[in-house]
Formats: sequence, C-alpha cells, structure tokens
Amino acid sequence: MPTVSAHVAITLAAHVDHVFGVMGNGNAYFLDALTSQTAARFTPVRHEAGAVVAADAFHRSSGRLAAATTTYGAGFTNTLTALAEAVQAHVPLVLVVGDEPTSGPRPWDVDQIAMASAVGARTYTVGRADAAATTVIAVEHALTYRVPTVLAIPYDVAVLDTGPVPETPAPRLPAPLGVRGAFADGVVREIAAALAAARRPLLLAGRGAWVAGAGEALGALADATGALTVTTALGRGIFPRPEFDLGVAGGFGAKDAMELVREADVAVVVGAALNQFTMRFGELFAPGCRVFQVDIAPAATHPHVGGYVRGDAAVVAEQILKELDDAASSGWRESVDVAAARRQEPGDGTAADGRLDPRSAAARLAELLPEDRVVVSDGGHFLGWSNMYWPVSAPDRAVMVGTAFQAIGLGFPSVVGAALARPESTVVLTTGDGGGLMALSDLESAVRVAGGRGIAVVWNDGAYSAEMHLYGRKGLAQEPMLIPDVDFAGVATALGAHGVAVRSVEDLDALTAWRARPVTERPFLLLDLRVSGTVVAPFWEEIARASG
Repeated sequence: MPTVSAHVAITLAAHVDHVFGVMGNGNAYFLDALTSQTAARFTPVRHEAGAVVAADAFHRSSGRLAAATTTYGAGFTNTLTALAEAVQAHVPLVLVVGDEPTSGPRPWDVDQIAMASAVGARTYTVGRADAAATTVIAVEHALTYRVPTVLAIPYDVAVLDTGPVPETPAPRLPAPLGVRGAFADGVVREIAAALAAARRPLLLAGRGAWVAGAGEALGALADATGALTVTTALGRGIFPRPEFDLGVAGGFGAKDAMELVREADVAVVVGAALNQFTMRFGELFAPGCRVFQVDIAPAATHPHVGGYVRGDAAVVAEQILKELDDAASSGWRESVDVAAARRQEPGDGTAADGRLDPRSAAARLAELLPEDRVVVSDGGHFLGWSNMYWPVSAPDRAVMVGTAFQAIGLGFPSVVGAALARPESTVVLTTGDGGGLMALSDLESAVRVAGGRGIAVVWNDGAYSAEMHLYGRKGLAQEPMLIPDVDFAGVATALGAHGVAVRSVEDLDALTAWRARPVTERPFLLLDLRVSGTVVAPFWEEIARASG
C-alpha cells in the first residue's frame, strides 16, 4: 500500500543516498518504506543529536545532500543543538521527523515548528495529497539556501493510503551569484589594481570558496600576483601551492606565520566570514593593510574591510584574474621561508605536572597519522592542537561540527557520517574528555561503522579546559570545571575498539602497530591521551585576553 510515509521515503531517496537516524513511533513507517522500497542506505545511531551530526558530517565530507530522521517529541527535541549547529554552519540536509496528529497535540507533543524556527530551520509538513511534492520543496529549500529543513509527518497521516507515487520535478537551484552593477564592477577593478601594485599581497580563503569551487582560480590569482596564502580552519588545503601557504589564520596559526600576515599591504578575503577567531579579535591585519572581501553575504562582515564584492567566490576570482592582465608578480612569497614560518612549537614531551605535553603528542601524531585522513573534530580547548599540527589536503577533509554554535559533545557521531562519505580514507576524531563523555553513546556507532578505518584521539586532562583556562584563572570555583579520571581506553575496548592509554610520546607507537595490520583485521583505535591541563593553546590565550 503506497502510504504517505512511502511517498516521502521514495521521493527523498531520489535525492539522497544515506539517511542517519534513530527509529521511534513517529518515523517507523517512513523507515520501513525507506529500507524496503528504496536504495538509500539507513545507518542507525544511538542518540537523536547524533543523527543530525552524522548527516552534517556526511555533507561536509562529500558535498552531497544528507538526511536524518527521528521520532516526534523527545526524539525531535534531542536534535536541537545539532540542528542549530547545522543552521549556523550553512549545511544543507533534510531532517524527517514524526509530528503531532492533525487532530491536535497529545500530552507528550511540543510545538516542533516553533522550536525548529527558533534555531533557524524551516518546517514543511506533509499531507495526504502532497507528500511527494512537499518533500521536493524541502529538498530544494535545503539546497538553495544551504540550511537544514525539517520535513514533518503527522502521526495520523503517516499510514494513509495515497495512491501511486507521482513523478516530481527536480529541484531548481539558482545559478552562481555574479557581480552585479557598475559599483561592484568598479570594486573588482580596484581589487585587481591593488593586487597588481602590492609589494606584499595576501589571499585568505574560507570554506565558502571551497563550496564555490574557487580553488583553481584562487591558485592562479596567487601565482599571478606572487601572493602568500592563508586560510580559515575550514578552508585548509584549498590553495594548490602548499609551499606558499601560511596555514590557518588566527589563533591556530604559527607565531611567525601570523607575523608575516601582519606584513601584508593588501589582503583579499574570499569565502570567509572573518569571525573573531580568524581575525584574532581585530589583530590579524596591520592597520595600514588594505582589506577586500568577496562573499555572498549581503554586506561586509568585518569593519576592517575597505572594499566588498557580493558574488560567487569562483566567479569573482576569475573576474579579478582577467582584470590583472599582465601584472608582474610581487615576488614576496619567494623571498620568505614559509616552511619555517609555519613551524609550530614542538613541546617538552612531558609537562611540569608529569603528564603528557599535548604539543608533543600533536606533533608526533602528525608524523604517524595516515596522509589520506579526514579529521573530524568536537569543540573545546583541544581544538588548537589538531588545527595547529595536523594539516589536511582539502577543506572537505576537515569537519568541525560544533564550532559554529560553540557546542561540545558532537564528536563521535561525526565519525559515522565522514566514514560513509569517505570510504577510502581514515577518519580521525579529535575530542576532549568533557565532549567525549557527552557523546559517549555514539562511540558504539563510530566503532561499528568506521571499524579499522577509524581513530579517536581523546585529549584527556580531567577538566573542562576551556572554562578552566578562562574562568579558573579569574579565581572562580574550579570544582565544577573538573572531571573525575575516566578510562576512555577501557570503555572503548568494552565496545569492541582497541583502546590505548597514552602517557608518553613513545606510547603513540601503538598507532604504528595498528597501521601495520590489514584494514579488515584491525578494530577501531582509541588513543586515550593523558595530557597536561597546564599547557594552554595559543588561540585560547587570545580568547582569554579578549575576555578581559
């Protein structure tokens, strides 16, 4: 019998190949139709937030639309933090949920439409006569505006017979945004002229440039002008000439690299929002630097921007390149030692308190981790170590779920989405002990799905370190910031992984032994790093200074 749920499942499966979720009363018929009548793959996770996180990570790693599903009520409310993160990170996905019956709410129902709207997600509710069409509209909305949409199936509508599934049109997506108007054309010419005349030109690119496919054009622009390049944390690997790339802008950057950024006399920022972390709280560029920005936001996103062009990153970069004509290269990038400037502090091996120095652990892991890695990250103080020490080859190999909404506890389910998006690669999770405990239910999911292609690095320092290094030093009570010692290695082993307690740099050789085994014969690896909480990441020192 072709039910409303079947119409939704079959229509959605024409646009997605993976769905992540937790089954419940509200989505049971949808999942039955999805698994029995479509080719889409359903991957169960253990927490509803993990369903959205896995879909989010799947999209960031593959570029493809992803979907998640939960039941109504408590199942839906459990998704809200992950849904807010996906909204703020501009991730297109469809969340299929059960909802209250059309006859009115039951005691356990909540106003899901209002809740989704509160975090920035629009809800589309299907009916008996329009389920397939409404599904396409939800897909089109997600792809057009690059946001998650909620697709709700009322409980009493889910199993209604509604006839054969109708043919539906493909989603209609807008063309890349071109430069519009004489004023914008003038700013493009101004940028080209400034780059041509610059003695120390710099290009900064973010994830928006990657989404637009601007890497090749930006590489050509850097070659034509002799510009040094730098990226946001989510734009790492976009420039094709790593020998001239200074790494990540902001607190994740090496000290000498950021000093070179300060020397730039012209900086062109493409596809990056210039948030406070990238801008080092206003200190990234020197006062005399002319800063231009290219993005699809309605206006410039930082007061230091002196010229703004609204448009697709690739389209605008190509227009700037045409305006350069035969401009001579500045020669700046050949005159500096980029490799030396990017070098990070090696650490002391063991910190003063006898625990592992996280800098030394991060540096050694950079040598041992597979080069084909996809690094997925939870949020927290430990972010500094992976972003500073572990380069990735392209922006779709750096998945930071949680940073847009400043959330922690979304790490382990990120492994699930990335592992299915990149089945040929090794997925490396970096998480803290606080966020790791929040997401612990989906450690099982990560072990099950990633298997021998999965590694989790837990920075275990017995504290909520972000708060400790910000508020503890101000004299606030530290007891609420502490976490009793947790044996993550033991927990992981109990769930079928290979857990290793790492107390010295030498203990990391367990990773070498693990890599030597065939992928099919090795389990998921969890490295429980017993690191010192006395070593503070540079980016967090910047945050502490800015916070007074």
